[in-house]
Amino acid sequence: MSNDHRLLPANFPPPWAHAWGEDGFGLFAELHYSGVIQRFRWLLPGSFWMGSPPDEPEREPWSYSKETRHRVTLSQGYWLADTACTQALWQAVMGENPSRFNDDPVKPVEMVSWHDVQGFLERLNRQIGGLQARLPSEAEWEYACRAGSETPFSFGDTISSRQVNYDGNSPYNNGEKGEYRRTTVAVKSLPANPWGLYEMHGNVWEWCRDAWREDLGGGDVTDPLFDPTAEDIDRVLRGGCWGSFGGDVRSAFRDRGGLGSHGYGLGFRLALG
Repeated sequence: MSNDHRLLPANFPPPWAHAWGEDGFGLFAELHYSGVIQRFRWLLPGSFWMGSPPDEPEREPWSYSKETRHRVTLSQGYWLADTACTQALWQAVMGENPSRFNDDPVKPVEMVSWHDVQGFLERLNRQIGGLQARLPSEAEWEYACRAGSETPFSFGDTISSRQVNYDGNSPYNNGEKGEYRRTTVAVKSLPANPWGLYEMHGNVWEWCRDAWREDLGGGDVTDPLFDPTAEDIDRVLRGGCWGSFGGDVRSAFRDRGGLGSHGYGLGFRLALG
């Protein structure tokens, strides 16, 4: 464990944790809820390049999806779920399962709108004192997805269907074709990134807290968040899904959805604090 206490959680173990420890990826803590376990990773504060360089293949395929590269500093560490929220956890909290691909409770929940997720967060926080569950900001999400990398993917310059659940018939940058599963896979089915986070690329799109902005600008920023809660503005989606082309599951790729949008690939990942 680091001796720099500025980098550690304010309280460890956190009050909501039923199990905790440290492994090769760093600190972790587990939330147990009605028999369902969700592990969280402690992500240290730091700086990274958000967006993509102009020569990255397949960047900005649509005019509204800006990826201007800029330096971002996250001044505070945070807890992030090591997987997307599962159908089992959603069912335990909400008492129902909206997912289309509902043959395995360990698959990520999908068909959930941004508004649906807010209801889930409100109920979960009401039932577990001190949890402060929320969605990650867009910057927090990309920082976690990149896991220290500056390549198109946390795995490097390309991907395969053995690493990412996406449309393997449409590989990235004319790469080798792979499997197209046409469904979600159970969480932790595919390799974790270097920070111990699973399926950050593909499987399900993940809602972020931020409202959509076409261009994030090129200047240095610290702890960016665009959250106009009183306005009906599309929210950011990240990561791509099981049906996405290879270029759309890159770390920098940005998309958006309406607050009430549902879809076979729309899920989310919990952040805390």
